[in-house]
Amino acid sequence: MQSITLTPPNDTDGHSVFSLVEQCPPLDTNSLYCNLLQCSHFANTSVIAKSNGKTVGFISGYLLPRQNNTLFIWQVAVDSSARGQGLAQRMLRHIIERDVCSNITHIETTITENNGASWALFESIAKHYSAPLVRSVMFDKKEHFSGAHDSELLARIGPLSK
Repeated sequence: MQSITLTPPNDTDGHSVFSLVEQCPPLDTNSLYCNLLQCSHFANTSVIAKSNGKTVGFISGYLLPRQNNTLFIWQVAVDSSARGQGLAQRMLRHIIERDVCSNITHIETTITENNGASWALFESIAKHYSAPLVRSVMFDKKEHFSGAHDSELLARIGPLSK
């Protein structure tokens, strides 16, 4: 198992995050500018994982503006060299257990129906925090994506037992 450090990202991490996401299909790539904002504006609720200076993992998240007790996870990316080590769960727990997230009672994310790895991750997080996971459609394939992208299902976990 490689030595991996977890820290909040900073603005100089934006390019390495952009490159990582590009290498992690089926993730949707965002603009480099978006990744720069994630690494600066949302650093307190995001995490970067590095091994020997290389970015091997990233989770972007933010507190919902109208529900500051809910952490929304935007994207989870793990480099192929770091998969199978529980890194995604470790990164997510790293965010949840920060002081800035002390009031978090729920976690939300969206996942396509066929993304088994993401469902497994969030089901394991729900189990770890002894919380139910409820699924519902958030963005519909036809209504929101004009048929060009699978529906995004909202996964809502909570209330958390911390």
